[in-house]
Amino acid sequence: MSAAAGSDGLLRCPWGLSAEDYRAYHDTEWGRPVRGDDALFERVCLEAFQSGLSWITILRRREGFRAAFAGFVIERVAAFTEADRERLLQDPGIIRNRAKIDAAVSNARAALELPDGLDVLVWSYAGDPGRPAPRTLADVPAATPESAALAKELKRRGFRFVGPTTAYALMQACGLVDDHLADCRFRGGAVARRLTGHRPRRPAG
Repeated sequence: MSAAAGSDGLLRCPWGLSAEDYRAYHDTEWGRPVRGDDALFERVCLEAFQSGLSWITILRRREGFRAAFAGFVIERVAAFTEADRERLLQDPGIIRNRAKIDAAVSNARAALELPDGLDVLVWSYAGDPGRPAPRTLADVPAATPESAALAKELKRRGFRFVGPTTAYALMQACGLVDDHLADCRFRGGAVARRLTGHRPRRPAG
């Protein structure tokens, strides 16, 4: 499937037209650079919780996740106790999966041990900005050598629920790669900047 026009006439990646939640996420967030340890930790957690589910399920619970996980502040989540885990298992505002909850807490503790922080580690695996833009959804990979390497390093550092496919979804969501289709008006963030007045930060280097 190639880029398709929305009700406003703008061409978008077709998945961004399937629901209003997706459209807002596609237009203003997906593929825009995300920087900062806590911000990236949130995305790592949400991608892990999405495993086996549709992304819209996570989007619609996002504020619930933020409330339940102390705004995804790494130091606060790392200090969660068994009582917090039991609280989370009873929280209808999130996905109540014990293994994923345990992974979020474990990953926070692993993130605290990173000598240069999560931001530096994740962005060191950014894709080649000069690679050809995908023309259709069939051109978008599920994983890449970079995502496999990122997943391997995160696992080596003690992270869980971070396989190559999940790592690539993280890279797509956080702007390490730009997988907006070639004809999508939101590729590169130009339209998003005009609509929101926000200029995404570019990675250093």
